[in-house]
Amino acid sequence: MPNEPIGGPAAPVAIVTGGSRGLGRNTVINLARRGVDAIFTFRTNRDAAEAVVSEAAALGRRAFALQLDTGRAGQFDNFAQQVTQTLDALGRERFDYLVNNAGGSHHALIGAISEEDLDLLYAVHFKGVLLLTQALLPLIRDGGRIVNISTGLTRFAYPGSAAYASMKGAVEVLTRYLAKELGPRRIAVNVVAPGAVATDFSGGMVRDNPEVNRRVADMTALGRAGEPDDIGPVIASLLSNDSRWVNAQRIEVSGGMVL
Repeated sequence: MPNEPIGGPAAPVAIVTGGSRGLGRNTVINLARRGVDAIFTFRTNRDAAEAVVSEAAALGRRAFALQLDTGRAGQFDNFAQQVTQTLDALGRERFDYLVNNAGGSHHALIGAISEEDLDLLYAVHFKGVLLLTQALLPLIRDGGRIVNISTGLTRFAYPGSAAYASMKGAVEVLTRYLAKELGPRRIAVNVVAPGAVATDFSGGMVRDNPEVNRRVADMTALGRAGEPDDIGPVIASLLSNDSRWVNAQRIEVSGGMVL
């Protein structure tokens, strides 16, 4: 039997940003395995998004792909309207879960960080998370759940990651404030911080470069780099009723990286 999260007779509905690839895709699929329908975003690759829709359908769940650039806050009101229309098609007025996952990598030493790069990181990784959550708050049900995605790099320092990790650090603070302010609505908010994962993130650096993969394995207590299926089930579990009393927490999922 699937470990189905709370949400009444109709299937629960999750919104997952950046759901066409990597950890977002894995989250959509793991939610489908637990009986959760999904509305997920993609930025450019429609074919990859449609493949996720098909994979969810093969698991007996519905998934809807909506195009969105989470770095462009001006799109968020229109996106909320699209979400409302999609919920209508599902016979729902509200959705249950939000996973703020979309984002990209950045590698530069502090002396080489450009203002343009910093502005883009801010737009996607912090401003986008805050304002998209704000736009969707009227649509998430009381008692719902939010998971934000951070990084192990907020705990340990790796040269070249200062700007990216700093934005994720801001997301971790935002998570605690969201948990406090949304508490009266019984909405739990947590943050998942993955370690290095073998996806196409950073151009597939961990997945496709054997030397990088080996270095990650050497600094990880469990002796290997992470895989998407190490992360997606944790996110799905945090959205489930099993984790109903977990709130305002940073949960690192890294296999014990840099202990």
